[in-house]
Amino acid sequence: MKATADITADNHLKHSPSPQPHHHDDEADDDHGRSHGHHHHVDVEDTSGSRLLATMVLNFIIPAAQVVGGILANSVALISDAAHNFSDFAALLISYIAFRISRKGASVHNTFGYRRAEILAALINVALLVAAAAFIVFEAVQRFQHPQPVIGRLVMGLAAVGIAGNGFSAWLLHRDSKHSLNVRGAFLHMLGDLLTSVAVFITGAVLLLKPWYWLDPLLSVLIVGFILKNCWQILKESGAILMNATPRGLDLEKIRQHLLEQPGIAGVHYLHAWNVSSTSVAFSCHIEVTDRPVSATEKLGVGIRHDLMHQFGIDHPILQFETVQCGNGGMLCEISG
Repeated sequence: MKATADITADNHLKHSPSPQPHHHDDEADDDHGRSHGHHHHVDVEDTSGSRLLATMVLNFIIPAAQVVGGILANSVALISDAAHNFSDFAALLISYIAFRISRKGASVHNTFGYRRAEILAALINVALLVAAAAFIVFEAVQRFQHPQPVIGRLVMGLAAVGIAGNGFSAWLLHRDSKHSLNVRGAFLHMLGDLLTSVAVFITGAVLLLKPWYWLDPLLSVLIVGFILKNCWQILKESGAILMNATPRGLDLEKIRQHLLEQPGIAGVHYLHAWNVSSTSVAFSCHIEVTDRPVSATEKLGVGIRHDLMHQFGIDHPILQFETVQCGNGGMLCEISG
């Protein structure tokens, strides 16, 4: 007779390797031998909201000043930097809206909640960046064809403002960027702006000494290269999450071998791992054990969930115990092919 039990994430641990605390919710279902629990990255989310708001304010004031200064200085590099910064303000606004949406809890229609709203926001931000890059290239080509003098001192002064503002913004977002793809996208915007402002400042200094007006549009093209490089990275990570790809750095074979080494486990198959969001990893597998009461798998499940969380960073494990190997017993489920 085959005995099967589905054990979902139920972590009663007091410590976690990740820097943020987790909130635990436990509820039992005696009829089906199931327990449910979820880890929420509360600290990361709370700080993300306030820091995103602060950077939004900064990234509205700075590009507004750069546009005025770029027109007065006749600098396309400064205007292109401002266009990029305005796209950053829009990106931050989208990121903040997505952050607010993602905090909505699970429902019968969205059982994982709305956390992937932040992934969609990252993709929208990529589209904004590409549009800004196209505008910059267009303006740069015009300046290559028709070079115009640039006021170096004004360019340097406004670039210095950008260095200060973007540097502070990048510092504000750096911590949360380690946990959230949405915030990481905003952080990369800020870091890119910081480096761009430094480059614009250097260009202004050169123009004080040499009338190399072609340097201004050339810098604009280099800015575009940096923007598109960041776009590609965000696009790859967002696409992987939406495709339910195995999270980067997670080795399924290593997890399988670790589970097979545990006493009482005869086989492990049908492994799945995916990002629920950029801060949460879900994992499911079938675990073959000797015939026993469903309640006897609880202790084994607690140990497995402990290892998955502390050794592999998996905060939403879904374990199915069975006494007879189902399917082909392979690591990957044949119906996924």
